[in-house]
Order: sequence, then C-alpha cells, then structure tokens
Amino acid sequence: MPEFSDGADVAHEAKHDLRVTLLARRRSLPAGARAEAAARVQAELVSLVRRLRPARMTGYVPVGSEPGGSDLPAVLRAALAPEAELLLPVLADDLDLDWAAYTDAASLRAAGRGLREPTGPRLGRFAVATAEVVIVPALAVDHRGRRLGRGGGSYDRALARVPSAALTVALLHDGELVEVVPAQPHDRPVRAVITPAGGLRTLAREPVV
Repeated sequence: MPEFSDGADVAHEAKHDLRVTLLARRRSLPAGARAEAAARVQAELVSLVRRLRPARMTGYVPVGSEPGGSDLPAVLRAALAPEAELLLPVLADDLDLDWAAYTDAASLRAAGRGLREPTGPRLGRFAVATAEVVIVPALAVDHRGRRLGRGGGSYDRALARVPSAALTVALLHDGELVEVVPAQPHDRPVRAVITPAGGLRTLAREPVV
C-alpha cells in the first residue's frame, strides 16, 4: 500500500515557513513605515466604525510590528458612540480568549507574551459572540478569507463563536493579503481585511459544503 503524506502535517509545516517569512519581514520595517501604516489603518477603522455604529465591537492592543499601533484601542473607543462597548481579549492559560471592556489606557495592564490586557471584569469567552464588528490580528489572509495567525489557535477558537452576520476584519501590512494561506480544519476565515494602501477590502466567503 503506498504511503501518503499527512495533509495536516504538510499544512502545518507550510504555515510555519510562511509565518517565519512574514515575521522577519515585519521586523525589518523601519519605524517610520510602521507609524505611517498604523495611521492609515486607524483612519480606515475609524471610518468603518462611524459608518456602522456598532453597539459592541472587539479590538486588541497591537504589539511590536503588528499593524494598527499600540494606541489602537483608544482610537476605536473615541470613534464609538459613548454608550457602545469596546471589548479587548484576555489570554487564558489554555490560550483561549476571555473578554473585558476597555475604558481608557489606564485600564490596561501588562500581561504575558508582551500583551496588554484590560483589568475590568471578565465577561466570558462567549462575549465575542455578541459583537457586531470583530477586529483580529493576522500575519496574512488570502482572498477566501483564510487567516494565518501566530500559531496558538486563540483567535480560531474565538472566531468559532462569532455569528456569520458579524463583520470580522483582519489588520495587515501591505503585501500580506496573499493568494493562498495553508489551511487546516480548525482555521476560521475572516470576512474582510484592512491594509494601509488598500484600505478595507471584503473577501470571498468559503463555499458552504
């Protein structure tokens, strides 16, 4: 009987290689280019939030070379209506995501893995299911919405709880919207991306099978 490669192992290895390449590219971005990219991404997000007026949305605090800038939560909070809620993730020990409301920069604390997290009451892992707009980090996304993260699976689990009517948006640098992202069964697609040069772009949905 012939031997075949395990498809999951092949996809895992392809993801690892792409992840290494993209992280190296991000680290090589000059500080000025990162700042300019962050400003453009933030402007596009502000426009989106003011247009959709969500009652509840999620964001996160970008770290290092992630697009969006470390002040992204403050920018989103200012764009939302006063009565609306902005939720940020809190990383659990099992790498799943809980959620808490963001009020201002003083409500954040340093956490593991270089993250900053809100200090308010935990709202539970299914709080993300009530958000109308869900902003997620990514290293790459392809034209079907398949997303490459950092490998922990945190956002795949969170996105599995998000209803199909919610708008899920990944933030990318230019050049990170790619033709194909290697996919595994647990991977969850996003509906749109924002890049500095391209702005907001909606993506084809995966076919229903």
